[in-house]
Amino acid sequence: MSREKGTPQQSATAPEATRRALVLAALHLFGRQGFDGTSTREIAAAASANIGSIAYHFGGKEGLRLAAADYVVETIEAIAAQAFGNTALATPQSLTPQEAEAQIDAAVERMVGFMVARPEAGEIVQFVLRELSTPTDALDRIYSGVFEPVHRRLCNLWSTATGEPAESERTRISVFMMIGQVVYFRIARAAVLRRMDWSDVGPAEAAKIISIAKENVAAIIAARKAGKP
Repeated sequence: MSREKGTPQQSATAPEATRRALVLAALHLFGRQGFDGTSTREIAAAASANIGSIAYHFGGKEGLRLAAADYVVETIEAIAAQAFGNTALATPQSLTPQEAEAQIDAAVERMVGFMVARPEAGEIVQFVLRELSTPTDALDRIYSGVFEPVHRRLCNLWSTATGEPAESERTRISVFMMIGQVVYFRIARAAVLRRMDWSDVGPAEAAKIISIAKENVAAIIAARKAGKP
């Protein structure tokens, strides 16, 4: 009796579990070995799935690559939603400069918490770096799905906080710099751990990075408000 009840549930969840396992395996292997350097057989083995399931779920290797890109978009969207909270859809110009700066602080904190402290961020960054080196439709999905809208959102917040035009080169570069200071701790993780004499980046280490990253952003915003170059 219990076996009969369990069978339908298993048949309903197993395909989705296989699909997710394939996406995560592809994300890891494409990032580590590159798209051309990874075979569908390797992906299936890493996901403990039948090689035919790749064609069944994604239509082939390229479809799996796009699915991995969609996973990246969904993951970063969730982090952005946490950072912006209930005001994610609000017009940044309707916020006070203090509220805008508070949202920027929250975004920096979430970026560090994800990029630096969560292991899966390494897989995502490595995959994106591979796609950036040889742009494909997968990169187009990541760019239009999350990179551009999140960057625009941060530029609008920066504009409200500083009074500078949101789409000026200065603002766009400033936001890239803000993001870059966080991403560096993931890209150069091995070097950072060695130089800092840390065994890992846990909550205490992440808190120190967050604190200094926020100080940097606050100093730049204060200088811009004061009209300094």
